[in-house]
Amino acid sequence: MSDTTAVATHEVTPEQNRMAVHALILLLITFILGTLCLQGFNLVFTDIGAEVGAPDQAALITSLPSIVLGIVCFIYGSLGDFVSLKKLIVFGLVTLFVGCMYGFFINMFMAPNLWNVIIARILQTAGEQVAGSVYLVIATKYLRNNLKVIFFGLFTAGYQVSAAIGVFAAGLLSSIAWQYLFLIPSVTIIFLPFLLRLLPNRGGDAKHVDWIGFIIFGLASAFLSLFFSYNAWWMLIVCVALFAIFAVYINRAADPFITPGFFKNTRWLAAIMLIVLFYFTNYCMSPIFNALGGSLYDMDSSKVSQYIVWAFLVAALFGTTSGWIVGKIGRTSAIVCASVFMMIGFVGSAFCINTNFGVLTAFACVFYAGCGLMYSPVVSTVLDTLSVDESGRGVGMNDLVMNVTASIGIAIFGAQLGGNALSHGSLIGATGPAAVYSNLLFIAACVVLAGLIWFLCFRRHIYGKSSHDGIAKKDEEEIVATEA
Repeated sequence: MSDTTAVATHEVTPEQNRMAVHALILLLITFILGTLCLQGFNLVFTDIGAEVGAPDQAALITSLPSIVLGIVCFIYGSLGDFVSLKKLIVFGLVTLFVGCMYGFFINMFMAPNLWNVIIARILQTAGEQVAGSVYLVIATKYLRNNLKVIFFGLFTAGYQVSAAIGVFAAGLLSSIAWQYLFLIPSVTIIFLPFLLRLLPNRGGDAKHVDWIGFIIFGLASAFLSLFFSYNAWWMLIVCVALFAIFAVYINRAADPFITPGFFKNTRWLAAIMLIVLFYFTNYCMSPIFNALGGSLYDMDSSKVSQYIVWAFLVAALFGTTSGWIVGKIGRTSAIVCASVFMMIGFVGSAFCINTNFGVLTAFACVFYAGCGLMYSPVVSTVLDTLSVDESGRGVGMNDLVMNVTASIGIAIFGAQLGGNALSHGSLIGATGPAAVYSNLLFIAACVVLAGLIWFLCFRRHIYGKSSHDGIAKKDEEEIVATEA
């Protein structure tokens, strides 16, 4: 696909659009409950690690399921181009339910064990993400163009609402029994018969599924994330070797699930870097606030959650209205505003680390406002660089990059929370734990700044002259006006 190839369009019938809207509502609820569970464990994984006797390995409760999340995101989204969405939803909801039951009963009525927690969280993660991936595939393939940005906005709003409830529930349940967190998404099994009636019958156009390609690419992605979690160089070597094998494979295979031309699309390559940079710190704010709340303010997880929940609600508000905002100001302005909000949140928190937790919460609200606003314009920007026939793989690749990047980020930032490498000094003159948290927040702001610089440098190339909707046209007009 060349830089200037037009994005393919397709006609969506009123019936397809109606059924898509109904299915998206159920999928969004499923995704919200699954993400609620994920965010809850993100907040209290250190407490769980201490309780099960493995405090030094507690980060694995978050990092390993995050790795699985990135891989299944890619597989589910990509399979949307090849197999029935009904088969995907059956597999996903059943796996989610099994993970819920396993995690609760094993860890509640038997001796809690780190690996039982991790296995249950992996099953839950692998299951719940089917809802998120199918949601994005349905929104991309079966919604009218003017509804897509709105439902992308609702998707990130749902994510932030679930995060808000998740941190609050985790703080509450951690004082009772954290095992109850496992049960939260189990009710979604009742949606299965309704979704089977609403989802389209057709799969993709391919005659077979390229499982060899999926396995090679998935293993390569897993070893990349594991390297950043364990710092074992042999894992990086294996990762590089697998990606090399994958490159050879897709050039020689008769019908690979993704062709070399996909990766030669320079518009897509420039756009996907936005996700790499903007979502690197996606999982970092909650554990940093939980750690500094306990270390500097003598607050337990329950108390921290009562503050940070407001930040997620702000993100939900901005996510819900992001479609309207993008329609008014265009994706270029929305991405710039979102990145500025994120940087202000990080930098403000870094400077005010020793002031008042309420002030820190206010800056966290600014950061999450940026997160809520960012998702819709960035995702629609990336997907618009691909044809409709490639949209499932585009969704899968977006999710893979977003989650693997975030898992690498939490592995790197999380490893520093209890360390001394950043404790000897900071821009605010602090030392010790305060310096660690302040420095981490400054570093996170720099990552977001790198994303903004990248976008400003490559935005003309990313949007090009081939986008097919009015929002993209507004972006092109903005670019021309700015450069003039």
